Amino acid sequence: MKIAILSRRGVLYSTRRLKQAGSERGHEVHVIDYLRCIMDITSKQPKLYYQGEELTGYDAVIPRIGASNTFYGTAVVRQFEMMKVFPANESQAITRSRDKLRSMQLLARDGVGLPVTGFAHSTKDIDGLLHIVGGAPVVVKLIEGTQGVGVILAETKKAAQAVIEAFRGLDANILVQEFIKEAGGADIRCLVVGNKVVAAMERKAPPGEFRSNLHRGGTATVVKLTAEERATARKAAKSMGLDVAGVDILRSNRGPLVMEVNSSPGLEGIEQSTNIDVAGKIIEFIEKKAKPGRTKTRGNG
Repeated sequence: MKIAILSRRGVLYSTRRLKQAGSERGHEVHVIDYLRCIMDITSKQPKLYYQGEELTGYDAVIPRIGASNTFYGTAVVRQFEMMKVFPANESQAITRSRDKLRSMQLLARDGVGLPVTGFAHSTKDIDGLLHIVGGAPVVVKLIEGTQGVGVILAETKKAAQAVIEAFRGLDANILVQEFIKEAGGADIRCLVVGNKVVAAMERKAPPGEFRSNLHRGGTATVVKLTAEERATARKAAKSMGLDVAGVDILRSNRGPLVMEVNSSPGLEGIEQSTNIDVAGKIIEFIEKKAKPGRTKTRGNG
């Protein structure tokens, strides 16, 4: 098979591992900087060009689209879809998961466990917003944030009001969520591939921090999932329409609660903490599923 990995940097761990896993299984794998792709949008003849050459003959594409480049990156994925190339994650699913508000609404619709979440436009309604989520302490999240950036724990009502007013003063859209104290600064990252949880790790926040992201100094260890946690992770990925997803779960007194569903989950932390070849699992999934034109949307909408 001929596989394209859409990534800004070939030296990144996840990109290197996916290329290595594909090459070891006998595939021709190319890393393509999606921001340097040119789209030829011609009726019934969609084409893509990269570094002056037309991209042809690809069987599958693995999107590794950065959050800040979602618009152009998903447009490139959509162009591949219109060229009947199989995507590990479809453009619509990536876009869906990147919108925190939309993703929360879809997860709630499908009955996935979530922290109580509020959203409002006007700062005049802060009291009502805090009441919905049970009062302080609360977690305030920028809708566009990623890797723990733009996530703040407001421990008192006054602190919450100040943070919300500051964000709204910058015209930033935010979510306000209940703080799950019993999670103890830990969460679980489940790696879902083809509706199966192939690996899981528990991430623990460093002292004095409530965010467990490994980029922020968190530590990772192997964790044994319950059947309910596995089912929740699979259901969350399915709600987003993602075949490859990192699902972040909190353990609460009322069961597993999904914090976020990531369409381009990092592989370094989970592979090193579990010793599971996650990159290989992704390539195996593509081998089983990649057929010309096999997408749900074929670039529609």
